[in-house]
Amino acid sequence: MSTIETQTQPKLLLKNRFDKSEWAGAFGDLGTLIPFVVGYITVMKMNPLDVLFTFGILLVIAGSYYKTPIPIQPMKAIGSAAITQSTVISSGMVWGAGLFTGLFWLIMGTTGALNIISKITSKPVIRGIVLGLGFSFIMEGTRMMKTDFAVAVIALVMTFILLTNKRIPAMFALIIFGVAAAMFKNPGLVHELAGIEFSFHFPQFALGEITWTDMIKGALILGIPQIPLSLGNAVIAVTAENNRLFPEHPVTEKKIAISQGILNLISPIFGGIPVCHGAGGMAGHVRFGARTGGATIILGTLLLIVALCFSESVLLIFNIFPASVLGVILFFAGLELAVSTRDVGQEKSDYYTLLVTAGFSIWNMGVGFLAGLVMQECLKRKIFKV
Repeated sequence: MSTIETQTQPKLLLKNRFDKSEWAGAFGDLGTLIPFVVGYITVMKMNPLDVLFTFGILLVIAGSYYKTPIPIQPMKAIGSAAITQSTVISSGMVWGAGLFTGLFWLIMGTTGALNIISKITSKPVIRGIVLGLGFSFIMEGTRMMKTDFAVAVIALVMTFILLTNKRIPAMFALIIFGVAAAMFKNPGLVHELAGIEFSFHFPQFALGEITWTDMIKGALILGIPQIPLSLGNAVIAVTAENNRLFPEHPVTEKKIAISQGILNLISPIFGGIPVCHGAGGMAGHVRFGARTGGATIILGTLLLIVALCFSESVLLIFNIFPASVLGVILFFAGLELAVSTRDVGQEKSDYYTLLVTAGFSIWNMGVGFLAGLVMQECLKRKIFKV
């Protein structure tokens, strides 16, 4: 009897669900998704069909494979550089950066290089990266909330009140309130949304448009600077978060790196952007109710529908979500990350390592990781005494 239960219980736990909690959690990462996607479309002039179609496919793949809410997010260093320097960075360079990062993480995972890194990384360093990312999300969330402070305060209070409510998921109330606030602030939005048209299109293959120059420039200008951030956030931190939240279905840094590599080799084929598995995205999905990969499958399916059927109206659709409300979503994802670091340890030295790593990680994840390792070793060898 007990043997059968031991064998079958994990299978039951690992089934994807599609209930209201998963639907609510599906929208928990919109705070990072929408701003970057809008930036790529409006500033970089990338095709919304290609960007959203690829995102949707990758989300469905991730949810179906992992069966936990491991997210797909835009790579932030690449996205920020591309959007802010759009006059000198082309779509081809963005795709080239995606191919470079795909190859890099595939090699890092398959050669076992990440096993060495994971062995020398202590819990305070890992938790410090997560804490630094949490603070970064909280800071960015508050910055976005300042765009309409009154709306943000109401959304914030409402979310706190409903955060543990089983009957009314906080995310549903947040979305309804956000849409109502957007229409109240801009009455013409109703008329604009009436202009959304159904228009079915298939994505185009983009590989033929990438030149060797795009590959080289994309790797040097965009891809390489992204590596430290991806190592800290999208490999080490997301592995730690998944294994803390879902110990019945653990992942390894190696698996995450290989997955990230494969996804970034797929994305440029259809003109998609470089992506990663970010710990912040997982925290956002989980904070608003997600417990399985069903949440990412739901979000991916919705993006596929928008991409294939309403790609010419993407910006109108995204206007439904005010920046201040997206900031609230990001703020709560940051809180979820920061709170998760409370199990760092009992020793004073553990907290010093945690805070040094977190402090530098707010600036740069790679620098934070290195600073944490240095602090860890100096305390261990008694070079530093606290």
